[in-house]
Amino acid sequence: MAWLLLKIEATEQTADAISDSLMDIGALSASIEDANAETPAEQAIFGEPSSRDIHYPAPGIWQHNIVTAMFDEEADVASIIRALCTETGIGSFNYSTETIAEQDWVRATQAQFDPIKITDKLWIVPSWHHAPSPDAINIVLDPGLAFGTGSHPTTSLCLEWLTRQNLQNQSVLDYGCGSGILAIAAKKLGAMPVVGVDIDAQAVIASNYNAQQNQVSVDFYDADSFNHQMYDAQGFDVVVANILSSALMVLAPALAKYCKIGGKLALSGILQEQHELLIARYSEWFNMDAPIQKDAWILLTGTKR
Repeated sequence: MAWLLLKIEATEQTADAISDSLMDIGALSASIEDANAETPAEQAIFGEPSSRDIHYPAPGIWQHNIVTAMFDEEADVASIIRALCTETGIGSFNYSTETIAEQDWVRATQAQFDPIKITDKLWIVPSWHHAPSPDAINIVLDPGLAFGTGSHPTTSLCLEWLTRQNLQNQSVLDYGCGSGILAIAAKKLGAMPVVGVDIDAQAVIASNYNAQQNQVSVDFYDADSFNHQMYDAQGFDVVVANILSSALMVLAPALAKYCKIGGKLALSGILQEQHELLIARYSEWFNMDAPIQKDAWILLTGTKR
């Protein structure tokens, strides 16, 4: 069996109405995607590190969209478009069609995600793959609901930095833990204790699950219940935070408090044009190092005075 995909261009004002109307007309499914995905104009709107807090203050949907609806292969596209015009009151649409054959959708989805080499020492490996380098530290991590699979430059910058540190018996705080990937990596690199904190309950659930999958012990908390003095009133040896730059600005006093004198700090989720403000902000408590850049993203590190 095969299916017809109908792809319709839409604005942020019309995308929801088009999607809803297509379902009313008889679509088997409908989705809205960024028309500029995987281009320099791609917009991030779901909390992943991005410049949206600066350039795109209105959350929830992209400015330029593709609404994709699935129908039976025999569906009459012309009739669907006429009905859509009537339903939405929009006079015409730019659209294209595609036919897709029956396939194993689980395998097709899994095929998009290969093991990620961070360094010779560290790999991120989906559970359905064998570790390409069994002697390396391999973190088993599947794409999920929380941000952080190792593929984004902000995450890989933090992971690369962690592998360069001597974490043996060092206490580590991962603030904004997402999937827990940085905390899990720190634990596998010898850190203890390791703590992860996030404002999103789903992130805490995902992080705990991923830690269990990797057979490591990490304590994860939602931000409201976290108390760093449970571990050491002096703070942590290492504090990492891979979150939005706007949040890093607000959290600067708290992250400084969580880091002990002489401790190390690593901040990511920062675009190149944002790093000078953050260096100035954190220089109140830290001796900041030269920025490390990957693509358009910056990693800032420093030592607590």
